[in-house]
Amino acid sequence: MLKELNKTSFLKEIDFSKAEFETLIDLAAELKFKEKHQIPHRYLNGKHIALLFEKQSTRTRSAFTVAATKMGASVSYLGKDDLQLGKKESVEDTAIVLGSMFDGIAFRGFEQKTVEDLAKYSNVPVWNGLTNEWHPTQMLADFLTIKEYFGTYEGKTVTFIGDGRNNVANSLLVTSAILGVDVHIVAPKELQPDLEIQSLAHSLSEDSRSEVLITDNIQEGVYGSDVIYTDVWCSMGEEDQLDTRFNILRDYQVNQNLMNLTGKNDTLFLHCLPAIHDLNTEMGALCFEKFGVTCMEVTDDVFRADYSRVFEQAANRMHTIKALLATTCGNLY
Repeated sequence: MLKELNKTSFLKEIDFSKAEFETLIDLAAELKFKEKHQIPHRYLNGKHIALLFEKQSTRTRSAFTVAATKMGASVSYLGKDDLQLGKKESVEDTAIVLGSMFDGIAFRGFEQKTVEDLAKYSNVPVWNGLTNEWHPTQMLADFLTIKEYFGTYEGKTVTFIGDGRNNVANSLLVTSAILGVDVHIVAPKELQPDLEIQSLAHSLSEDSRSEVLITDNIQEGVYGSDVIYTDVWCSMGEEDQLDTRFNILRDYQVNQNLMNLTGKNDTLFLHCLPAIHDLNTEMGALCFEKFGVTCMEVTDDVFRADYSRVFEQAANRMHTIKALLATTCGNLY
């Protein structure tokens, strides 16, 4: 099965075929089983991994760190105050230097071109932990979670609701189309994916015979959904747009009434986190002060419902990143 994976870096979803995605998802399930039953899988013994993070991170940094160390690698973290990318040192020069020291590089930051150039010049595997455009490692965890919940993702309809032009929505749209999963993006017209990304997804869906629907009609977009997926209404660096986003997206909140619109009794709820679902954060308290609401993109009852798998989804970041590191940088045999 692993012969299906012929890549060394993981930069964006369109670079991968359905078979390659499924190879990673299936291996992640296998490694999760090995973790649970304490079966050794130290495929990265002696390897050294660099984490280059321009943006803050909880799950992605933790997932890469734990995945690498559990498989035997050592990890070095370089945050925004440690990096000179494009400032005092070019990305090319940085990539060449780090590539001479490390066996692989994980990048989380702003420009997609940065992660592409790191892969171009470093001569070691490079993994995209998030850019403004794409979030491919999140997709591996998402579709593993869907497969665990339903037994398959084939024939399912995944619906993203909210800010439809962010990196998670872009990635979900394209990955679903690659895998042959029906995908709906339900968002106000001004927050729908770029036309270029929509066109790409439609092209991919023709090959995989899946359906792509982009709409601002909540009832139309939600009906028949097997998965309801949302994200925060203000991505990192957009907090100054909170008032505008609240006014545009308030009708797109995932609450029980919206879940009922699916017409199904086993719909799965997913969220890539962090989520503004109660008042236990500074952002939650600010939203209550400004708008008089106790939650934003998802209500607390939905977030904590039996059909919510947000914490399993987060935990699967580690298992799927294990699979990614093992296949692109490790010694599987």
